Amino acid sequence: MMDSLDAVVAQVQALSGSADDCVHLAGLLKQSEQVLQVHAPRVGYALQALDPAKHSLGYLYLLEAHSAGTLSRELAGSFLVAATNFLTVCSADQIRLAIDKFNILCRRLKDHAMQMMEPSSALLPLYAAIRKSQPSSEYLTPLHADYLLLCLLSKCYKAGLKILEDDIFEIDQKRTGLIPRDFLLHCYYGGMVYIGLKRFGKALEFFQHAITAPATVLNAITIAAYKKFVLVCLIHNGQVPPFPKYTPSVVQRNLKSCAQDYFDLANLYNSRNITDVKRCVHAHEDVFKNDTNMGLANQVIASLYKRNIQRLTQTYLTLSLQDIAETVQLEGPKEAELHILQMIQDGEIFATINQRDGMVSFQEDPEQYNTRKMANKLDSEIQNIIRLAKKLTSVDEQVLCDQNYLSKIGKDRPRSVRPLPSFG
Repeated sequence: MMDSLDAVVAQVQALSGSADDCVHLAGLLKQSEQVLQVHAPRVGYALQALDPAKHSLGYLYLLEAHSAGTLSRELAGSFLVAATNFLTVCSADQIRLAIDKFNILCRRLKDHAMQMMEPSSALLPLYAAIRKSQPSSEYLTPLHADYLLLCLLSKCYKAGLKILEDDIFEIDQKRTGLIPRDFLLHCYYGGMVYIGLKRFGKALEFFQHAITAPATVLNAITIAAYKKFVLVCLIHNGQVPPFPKYTPSVVQRNLKSCAQDYFDLANLYNSRNITDVKRCVHAHEDVFKNDTNMGLANQVIASLYKRNIQRLTQTYLTLSLQDIAETVQLEGPKEAELHILQMIQDGEIFATINQRDGMVSFQEDPEQYNTRKMANKLDSEIQNIIRLAKKLTSVDEQVLCDQNYLSKIGKDRPRSVRPLPSFG
């Protein structure tokens, strides 16, 4: 154990070369955490003697100790600069030797950026930290959720796609420090980012992951995810599906009672009556506002207008704007025209409007699926499916060879009973 700050710095400088030296240094630094806490005010000067790229492991310990406790706005600003530079240039191999300490430092960066009302300033360094803490892009880390939260606060939704579009197959607590809460928050924030991008289908996938995650008790994140899941289901599909069979029983038994207001809205939505749906949203307005779901609730109303217009395309070839407005319960032909134009632009219906007589002609989907662009898209999807199938086969083989799995299967498998020998 090193008993002075100068000794710590000297050891960091001497043992930051080979992999074996770094492993030895990690043990020494862990034993010297109390020394760093005692000398925390002087750690800032000691950092100047270290290179964050070459002495990453030691720099991590010193910077974390220096930033512990309450910081003034000036010190917080200095910490943001130092942490940003460190996360950008640090050695991935070294910081993974102290992954829990690294996660603490990154979350401290996120917290200070939020307190200073500058969430976007931490996006680039936190993204760099994710990539350096991952053994590969298939691993989920605790920093994923923090990064997505910053994307939401700064409204940089597209920045979230840089990690959301990764295929995650690996969850390893020992290598990343991940805990169940991190997984749930990743699903919840990821769903919200996709809502911001109007990609409701992907948002539903992420919320469903949070809802169906293994659980023995119901938690606040799952409840919040389910409330958004109900609203997004209505917007995207027009109905709320039943729980998948693999949903934990504690979730299936208790979740509906925690979101009764949302079920009231879903039941009324099925009636397709705009007036009743509006009345329900107004009656539960306080609940939706407290849950920060009022915007989604209003989109549910808008989606019902669209869905009722889409139903008309299945019945009529031509219809006047006035008739559409009356049937769908819009204020008049002008509002009906605006809705139809927006739906045409979004590719939700195919139609033309005759401005002279105010008639709308509904048409079939013109896509013939015979263009080069469509062929490339289909080929890309096929290749993705092939890669996924290979990955699933590999995972299945790993599970079948896992000693813990084999032991569990052996215990659960009923013992065969030999028949009694017959006499006579």
